[in-house]
Amino acid sequence: MLKKVIKTTSGWPMRINKYLAHEGVATRRAADELVARGKVRINDRIATLGDKVEKSDKVEIVGKTSPKKFLYFAYYKPVGVITHSPKPGEKDVRKDADLSQDIFPVGRLDKDSSGLMILTNDGRVTDRLLSPEYEHDKEYRVRVAEPVRAAFKKTMEAGVNIEGYQTRPCAVTVKSPTLFTITITEGKKHQIRRMVAALHNQVVELTRTRILNIKLGTLAPGDARPLMGDELATFLKTIGII
Repeated sequence: MLKKVIKTTSGWPMRINKYLAHEGVATRRAADELVARGKVRINDRIATLGDKVEKSDKVEIVGKTSPKKFLYFAYYKPVGVITHSPKPGEKDVRKDADLSQDIFPVGRLDKDSSGLMILTNDGRVTDRLLSPEYEHDKEYRVRVAEPVRAAFKKTMEAGVNIEGYQTRPCAVTVKSPTLFTITITEGKKHQIRRMVAALHNQVVELTRTRILNIKLGTLAPGDARPLMGDELATFLKTIGII
């Protein structure tokens, strides 16, 4: 089966396993297995692990392959669960959600935060949802230690300098003196916590409640639900996969 490049991302040259994941052929791990078995060709030569492809290259999958069935889930990560690279004794997302090892979390939520994550085996989602080229909105519910000041909303929405980086404009709704929601279109490390700290306050509870049209809804911590129908179609269309 021929898989001709290239219809997706930026960032060339690109590792062959990353490219195959972006094209929806396989996850990166499964792509490595295809390469190791000699099932992948780049410009008519057999690919090797670690090879990189350029935008103009031709990539082939040798032999018959079954169409990959993509799966998508909304998952409520509890506080204390690790999204990537857990240490011994720590619980990670895969174990907590009790899903197939082929499923992986898109993006991160730090250990002390909770809320919505997308779990999938579709490698294209990672690039489309997390790349700085795209501005996809994510909403969070934030509780802080001290009552917010009068200028808090206006200052946050205009963008905050966090250690030399000016955050993009965002939307803030103050719910009570110590509770607000914030919608951002970027995801710097610990961004919301650092923004709040820059305004002389401290986050005590942070929960992501929405990613684009996908909402946390009534999910309980540790639970996952499949994404399907119009909800899934709208999500995939928004990030440019369909």
